[in-house]
Amino acid sequence: MPDPMRPRASLRTAVVWEVLQDALDRRVKATGRDSLDVLDTGGGSGNFAVPLARLGHRVTVVDPSPNALFALERRAAEAGVAERVRGVQGDAHGLFDVVERGGYDAVLCHGVLEYVDDPAEGVRNAVAALRAEGVVSLLAAGLGGAVLARALAGHFTEARQALKDPDGRWGTGDPMPRRFTAEQLTALAEGAGLRVGAVHGVRVFADLVPGVLVDTEPGALDALLKLEAAAAELPAFHSVATQLHVLGETSGAAEA
Repeated sequence: MPDPMRPRASLRTAVVWEVLQDALDRRVKATGRDSLDVLDTGGGSGNFAVPLARLGHRVTVVDPSPNALFALERRAAEAGVAERVRGVQGDAHGLFDVVERGGYDAVLCHGVLEYVDDPAEGVRNAVAALRAEGVVSLLAAGLGGAVLARALAGHFTEARQALKDPDGRWGTGDPMPRRFTAEQLTALAEGAGLRVGAVHGVRVFADLVPGVLVDTEPGALDALLKLEAAAAELPAFHSVATQLHVLGETSGAAEA
């Protein structure tokens, strides 16, 4: 997959891209089709949608923000993939007011579950949008990463509050409505009938390393990317990741 990101930003997405590309490649082989129908809920300005369209897939982006959808349209046009990217205004709660059930080979649910009133419903809707065989990519804020970040910043009371809070929030000023552990995110996927194929920690080290070091030290970015990839699959590091990624498959897709 072509790297759609600037090098610094790739620290935040490289692991997800690798897992997602592998899953879509497997779906292409299983379906015998060169291109898939992908639904990107909360896809914003197209950080994932446009690169997926470059691969030849047809991507529908659902987002509540008109400004984000306008940016998506412009970005898709500049990339020469406007005919393969469609943006519609909506959200995870009313998903089937704007897209069809059972019409997609893959559904991306990235940065959505933190904000919806009912995360379980959000995952169930993602599954309901799939064809009989398909994959769901879940990406959500991790509890442990927030606790570690607050503690390293010297905000020890807030770090402890996040640990105790049922939504993983460190206080009233916390801009994140909800955070998850790997176990919670996996349980949501399994509760919606998905078979969990992979769990990865995302941004295990990237948010802790000073940006000036990554930007100025020769070879640092590449070395950090390799370190992130090596740690991503290890359960020990899931508990300190800034984000968590779960790839779920329908039973038919998992067996294909």
